Amino acid sequence: MGCFALCSPSTSFVPSTSIISLSRRSFSSSCKSPVLTNRFIEPLGYSSSSSSSASHLFGSHSRFSLLNSKPFAPHLNTFRPQKSIQASSSSVEKVKSPDSAPQGAKLLPFAISVAIGVIVRFFVPKPVELSSQAWQLLSIFSSTVAGLVLGPLPVGAWAFLGLTTSVVTKTLTFSTAFSAFTSEVIWLIVISFFFARGFVKTGLGDRIATYFVKWLGKSTLGLSYGLTIGEALIAPAMPSTTARAGGVFVPIIKSLSLSAGSRPGDPSAKKLGSYLIQSQFQAAGNSSALYLTAAAQNLLCLQLAEELGVKIASPWVSWFKAASLPAFVSLLATPFILYKLYPPETKDTPEAPAMAAKKLEQMGPVTRNEWVMVGTMILAVSLWVFGDAFGIASVVTAMLGLSILLLLGVLDWDDCLSEKSAWDTLAWFAVLIGMAGQLTNLGIVTWMSDCVAKSLQSLSLSWPGAFVLLQASYFFIHYLFASQIGHVGALFSAFLAMHLASGVPGVLAALALAYNTNLFGALTHYSSGQAAIYYGAGFVDLPDVFKIGFIMAVVNAAIWGVVGGFWWKFLGLY
Repeated sequence: MGCFALCSPSTSFVPSTSIISLSRRSFSSSCKSPVLTNRFIEPLGYSSSSSSSASHLFGSHSRFSLLNSKPFAPHLNTFRPQKSIQASSSSVEKVKSPDSAPQGAKLLPFAISVAIGVIVRFFVPKPVELSSQAWQLLSIFSSTVAGLVLGPLPVGAWAFLGLTTSVVTKTLTFSTAFSAFTSEVIWLIVISFFFARGFVKTGLGDRIATYFVKWLGKSTLGLSYGLTIGEALIAPAMPSTTARAGGVFVPIIKSLSLSAGSRPGDPSAKKLGSYLIQSQFQAAGNSSALYLTAAAQNLLCLQLAEELGVKIASPWVSWFKAASLPAFVSLLATPFILYKLYPPETKDTPEAPAMAAKKLEQMGPVTRNEWVMVGTMILAVSLWVFGDAFGIASVVTAMLGLSILLLLGVLDWDDCLSEKSAWDTLAWFAVLIGMAGQLTNLGIVTWMSDCVAKSLQSLSLSWPGAFVLLQASYFFIHYLFASQIGHVGALFSAFLAMHLASGVPGVLAALALAYNTNLFGALTHYSSGQAAIYYGAGFVDLPDVFKIGFIMAVVNAAIWGVVGGFWWKFLGLY
């Protein structure tokens, strides 16, 4: 039994950043050596499914735990390798070579994605109103969107294949195909990833959230409100819902839950962890919808709206003003509604404020880098709000902020280079925006919207009826998407054009679609980056994710439809 000492509770703690490699060797015929692959050792309840979405964004940080190591001692037996330790019962088994893993595109998704484009191009009659170039681009775009849903290759790789096809077939020229890579909105999104890394690297986001746990955490409901308010506070300056989830809130929720005896993948998850995860997950969409700079897809929505002629004056202020009342109502209602629908077994958490206070004491005073981060983000948000008056574009503000962080050493260039999601987003965002823009220029979007508008008119729908039908369709079709940004790139322009053709006021249509883009991120466990992280924490069963996701979608539709409808009328949006 001594051969399995690695699993003993008395074993000293191994940090999650350590990669352990053990060579295979035989000790005796009665005791074979454990076999470990080059994998991360999972901390308490940490799920590998979330690491794929978050590890490249955030790395590993010492502040991921609210607790010091001593309270974890009873739970050390839950540390486990990602693959279980196995004792060989015969000769040493061969390690599967990385070269033996399947490589390249997944054949069935690849075949289906390509077939969709081929059918559109060669088997669907081309409308007389459209040119051959436009129809050919639509077929390529259809295959690209199908691939985003089916996933024959990673998103960036598949988007690049679509771009290459458009150039090889001479559907688009090289300069036209790559024109979107100079888009201000895309670079603003890329820089937002770097800001999010700064929040996580300095621990500022963790500190802010921990303060709210200290102030409001005496009961489970209060704890949920503390976390929700904390996210709403840091959202405008930490422009990534995924980063907020993986870098700040999931680690805190895990620590609090484990201290209350609520473990992932166990019936005890219902004590505390399940409720906190669901509450934070569902509230996050409202925090992202509240501010223009709270999520990358918000900026993309406004860029696509502008290409269709819908220009929003003072975008940051206009966005916040229109979202404020329905978002605040939803943020206040979500923890309470889930407390009734999905109640935690533990109602009181008197130890949470003391734990948070101890964590803050361990953090020590606010560091120089945290103060720099605070000052930089105050400057950035101020210029995002008032920059139009000074002629400073949003992307220029982001560039100034990043330059300050680099000059003062809060971030270094290696931090930026290692932010793979930022560069991946640059690649496939630009492809989708470029294709969507050309579809508009070649008349595809206008033709599609006119067809839908005529169908709606045949049903004798007024513009409010068309608005409700189109918004609901845009929302629930997200069950077919695994990315909010992919959904926007594929469908936002088309749905906005349909609204405009149906007589819906442009600004109202664009903002409502953009707000829904944030709200449908909590529909399923695959509907967004943060969804994978919250589900990957291991506290929530999959059927509950779908059930609560649908219920809260209806709740949010009621709040944003009724409260938002009256508020938008008051603001003069229609």
